[in-house]
Amino acid sequence: MTILLYAMTAILYAGLAVASWQGYRRDAALVIDGAGGARMPAGAGSNALHWPLQGVLLVALVVHGVLLHQTIFRADSMYFGFAYALSAMLWLSVGIYWIESFFFPLDSLRILVMPTASLACLMPLLFADNRILSFAANPVFKLHFIIANMAYGLFALAALHAMLMLYAERQLHPARAGERSGGWLTRWLDTLPPLLTLEKLLFRLIGAGFVLLTLTLVSGVMFSETLFGRAVRIDHKTVFAVISWVMFGAVLVGRQLYGWRGKVALRWVLASFVTLLLAYVGSRFVLEVVLHRMTER
Repeated sequence: MTILLYAMTAILYAGLAVASWQGYRRDAALVIDGAGGARMPAGAGSNALHWPLQGVLLVALVVHGVLLHQTIFRADSMYFGFAYALSAMLWLSVGIYWIESFFFPLDSLRILVMPTASLACLMPLLFADNRILSFAANPVFKLHFIIANMAYGLFALAALHAMLMLYAERQLHPARAGERSGGWLTRWLDTLPPLLTLEKLLFRLIGAGFVLLTLTLVSGVMFSETLFGRAVRIDHKTVFAVISWVMFGAVLVGRQLYGWRGKVALRWVLASFVTLLLAYVGSRFVLEVVLHRMTER
């Protein structure tokens, strides 16, 4: 049953990626470049496919959610590791994307999000090592776990947005005078929403993620007090989580007070996300994969 859920989830995401690619090719054909030429709105050619694909995406999210629940929560224990964290992070990212796509024209972004989710959902099969957490039934821990993963999902989607916007900025302001570089990726940018729309969505994601990250730190203190008898445990997870919280807060303050935007804000977002990854996913990857393989030699 579990293998079937893995296969269904990966196939659904991959199918959405293929459908999105075909939609991109149709939309790109409608874009007329050149002086005096007209440009079709982003996603203009994909309206007929929007609602069916939204329905398929909802099915994929449900199947992926059932898969995560069955593989992570078993009896009164919880199996978790960096591969499960990545899978859960992308599941939440796709869920957030699905909700936001009803308010913003984000159909073209499926080309970026769906293949990533298809690969991430299979990661637990490739890296089976995990931690068995006997205290998973603790309600405070469950609250902490859910909030933390929601924050991860928001920031993961924000990081994808930031990378896309950095590339778009480079194409709009090439290092040398002349035409923009050709290629399918450049043409794909022409089917995306305007940069201002993407920037507005980016800071909405960061704002919501910052609130959830704050709640993660607070619930972590509560969980540590309940389980270990002390409010704060100074370890790598706590240090990197606090650093990333400060960095994301600086991004929001810089945006509000100094009008940060463009490359400065985007690079801060990516640096903050990398720091957040080091708080759990990166450290677990080193412990479970790198060091484990070294000890096997």
